[in-house]
Amino acid sequence: ESQIYRIDHYLAKNMVLNILALRFANREFGRLFHADNVANVRITFKEDISVAGRAGYFDGYGIIRDVMQNHLLQLLTLALMEAPASLKPEDVRDEKVKVLKQLRTVSLDECAVGQYEGYQDDPDIKAINAKKGYKSKCPTFATCVLHLDNERWSGVPIIMKAGKSLETRSTIMRLQFKKAPPQSLFGDQPQNELVIRIQPNEAIYY
Repeated sequence: ESQIYRIDHYLAKNMVLNILALRFANREFGRLFHADNVANVRITFKEDISVAGRAGYFDGYGIIRDVMQNHLLQLLTLALMEAPASLKPEDVRDEKVKVLKQLRTVSLDECAVGQYEGYQDDPDIKAINAKKGYKSKCPTFATCVLHLDNERWSGVPIIMKAGKSLETRSTIMRLQFKKAPPQSLFGDQPQNELVIRIQPNEAIYY
């Protein structure tokens, strides 16, 4: 068992590798990751390609099991976890597991799924439909709101969204900060955001 390595390939992306450094090696950034400052967290995965060539595999899993329960949950845990005792894999893992255990059970009232137009026209999907005797209900798009029940993130909605055949290809995490109190000097200002772009071009901007 100790020689078996189970890896989500998303963890090898450079920007993902640097999320912990952004949070815990930068005091100014690190203190922002808290319910006192953050209005919501958004993690969005978009692909501009369809399931063509992968329909036989994809239809058995759907977008939630394809990218949300693995890639996006990894991003979520790295962004919301407490500082690990060290950067040893087991210490990082333990803190990530704590986050997962503190996630509230997802409510169907806070979820929505969809299927892109033309999905049913894919030859592989037509074959699957013919075999099953009904049209596939496999979701190619999903969004849900998660809640983390701990002191740091209590009351902050975490919005996860993923889909295929969308307008662009990107994976982006946003921390949208609470609005500043109204004041006469600058008037009503829009909310600030800290944006971590995983792909296509890695970037961090505020």
